[in-house]
Parts: sequence; C-alpha cells; structure tokens
Amino acid sequence: MLGILLQLAVLALFVGVAVGIFVLGDRVRPVSWRHDDDSGAGSMMLDMVNMFFAAIVAFVVVILWQQYDTSHAHTVSEAKALVSVYESANSMPEPDREKIQTLVAAYTRQVIDEEWQVMDEQRRLSQATQATLDDLREAVNSVPADTADAKAAQDETATAVAAIIEARFDRGLDAGYRLPGFLYIALWFATAMLLFGTVFSGVVVTKRSILMTGLFGLVIGAVIVAVYQLDRPFAGSNHVAKDAYELALARFQHLAAEPSSSGDIPR
Repeated sequence: MLGILLQLAVLALFVGVAVGIFVLGDRVRPVSWRHDDDSGAGSMMLDMVNMFFAAIVAFVVVILWQQYDTSHAHTVSEAKALVSVYESANSMPEPDREKIQTLVAAYTRQVIDEEWQVMDEQRRLSQATQATLDDLREAVNSVPADTADAKAAQDETATAVAAIIEARFDRGLDAGYRLPGFLYIALWFATAMLLFGTVFSGVVVTKRSILMTGLFGLVIGAVIVAVYQLDRPFAGSNHVAKDAYELALARFQHLAAEPSSSGDIPR
C-alpha cells in the first residue's frame, strides 16, 4: 500500500511540476511565442499523444516478438533432443531399442496432435503427454548397462532425455506467458487518448473527416489485435509452428527405414 501511495505521489509531483513550469514560463517567454487561442496547445498535445502511443506499441511489440522467437527456439531444442534420443537408441539391444523409439515417436505425435490444442485453449501443457515422457525417462533409466558401451549409450540417451525435459519445462512457461498488466494499462490508456484526440483537435465533422477517422480507427484496431495475437505464442492464428516436431517425425521414419545407419543430428 505504501508503494502505491508513493507512486501516486510521484505522479502528482510531476503534474504539479509540469503545470508550474507552464504557468511560470508564460510570464517570461516572449509575446511572439504566444497563440491567440488553444490551437497551439491542442497541436502539441496531439503530437505528445502520438509519440506516447508509438513508444508504447514499439516497446510492447519488441517484448512480445522476443518472447515469440524464444518460444520457437525452445521447440527446436526439444525436437533436436527427441531426435538425439531416437538415434542413440539405435545402439541399444532389443527390446529396449524398440520400446524407447516407440515412446519417443508417441510423445512427438502427442505434442503435435494433442498438446498444441491444450496450449491453445488452456495455456498449459498436457498431463497425458507428460505421462508419456515420464515413461520414456523410466525406460531409458531401466536399460541394462552391463558393459562400457552399453553404459555410454545409456548415458547419452539419458542426457538427451534430460534436454527434452528442460526444453519442455521452458515451453510450459512460454505457453502460460502473459504481457505484464501495467503495459496493457499503458497501451489502452494511450489508445483512449489517441481516439479522444479527434474530439479535442476541433476538426469539423464531414464525410471526409469521418472516412479518415474510420481508417484511423482501423489502424489502431489492427495494432491492438496484433499485440494480443503475439501475446499468445501457442494460440490464435499467429502461433508458433510445429515444424520442428514434424521434422523430427520425418527423421524417425528415415532412421527406422535404415536402422543400421547413423545420420548427423542437426545442430
């Protein structure tokens, strides 16, 4: 409560400073700088509102785009780790190899077919997909490591599973991410000031001014929609693509067709 009161006091202080500078400055500035009406003040106010709105939008879009890019990077890291597990399991004996590779493929398909919808609708991860990943980790840990080669293969696979778990955790945080509330407040405040600026500008209502105002509102609405779309990296029409997991499935099919060959894992 004390922090809120302090912030309000700072805002009130700046209001008082701005008004004081304006009133005192009016007494010392040259007469030639003065306007006969409020047109100069209105123009200055509109310029400040435009700059404020542009700054808020730019700041919000940069934050959201960085989060969107980070979310996609986490899916790529997870898909690479899935390929690593599938490929390293090739050196394991049966039935462990088939069990691990089957679980990896099942997990990847669940992420694509089920979990993406859960992230879209509920902004969280799927418990069923998590259960499949837990089964995969248990299967890798239960592989016999009787020889040095078997131990090395198990360690390599377990390391890749740990990378999947870490990337999945990051993806879960991305799915639940929301832009801080105070930035939305600032954005809507700037939007309201911008829209009401048409009233304070004193423009006469004509067919032309109505058309231009409508286009003005269309641009503002498009900006707001874009912000809300970017704020949901795994939902809406502008969501992070599943291409990394789909590429991993294609890699699984290639390895299954040639179980004796080992391909390079994209880095």
